[in-house]
Amino acid sequence: MPTRPFSDIGFSWRRVFAVFLRHMYVLRRSWPRILDMAYWPTVQMILWGFVTTFFMGHSSWVAEAAGVLISAVLLWDILFRSNLGVSLTFLEEMWSRNFGQLFASPLRPIEMIAAMTLLSLARTLIGVTPAALLALPLFDVWVFSLGLPLVAFFASLLVFGWSIGLIVSALVLRLGLGAENLAWVAIFAVAPISGIYYPIETLPAWLQPVAWTLPSAYVFEGMRSVLFHSAFRIDLLLGALMLNVVHLCAAIVFFLYMFRIARRRGLLLQQGE
Repeated sequence: MPTRPFSDIGFSWRRVFAVFLRHMYVLRRSWPRILDMAYWPTVQMILWGFVTTFFMGHSSWVAEAAGVLISAVLLWDILFRSNLGVSLTFLEEMWSRNFGQLFASPLRPIEMIAAMTLLSLARTLIGVTPAALLALPLFDVWVFSLGLPLVAFFASLLVFGWSIGLIVSALVLRLGLGAENLAWVAIFAVAPISGIYYPIETLPAWLQPVAWTLPSAYVFEGMRSVLFHSAFRIDLLLGALMLNVVHLCAAIVFFLYMFRIARRRGLLLQQGE
């Protein structure tokens, strides 16, 4: 009796990179897509750069840390792009009706998740890096001066974006392409309570406990601590790390559950434009 090779049974990075390369080949040959990824973060950075320039002469809070608003908008774009990196990869497979072919192969759902997160990392770096570099000649703000804390902030926001992207992808898989707009709007539900441009204590007292359930709130408070007090708060980093573990595990379980339902009901073959 023939037996399946171990790589067909267990987790295979080879299959993960196969999905990753498939999307990267498409991306490499599509300059409009690359420009679109870098365009919006750059426009946001320029807009908030001029806002910062104005407020530096009218707000002592902004004047204390000249790069606080630009750093905030760049970190926010990391969260936004990492969410889109997951959900758009998933949607592109749905739009092309490719799920039937993908999952007729040995590819497992958990490997698809791994491929989507890798693509999210690539898309986020492509989108945010030009804006971060342009902030120096345009506004004399070098976000990389944050040093190692920037790496921690980047990783925390990236993982939180993955969690949101996986939940959105699972909902689209269950509800169909009529729910695809969730990929763009869901992330903005957490923006007001993440404290991107203002401290969490600005929020109403009843809303602050809700904000502290989001890793992004810890990241933006940590960013302000570095910029205003030159202090990297480990407690905030640990808070973001623990919450990210909880959010990401919950998102993966939710995605796998929805995928199982979709497979049983034959939705994988029915989704598409």
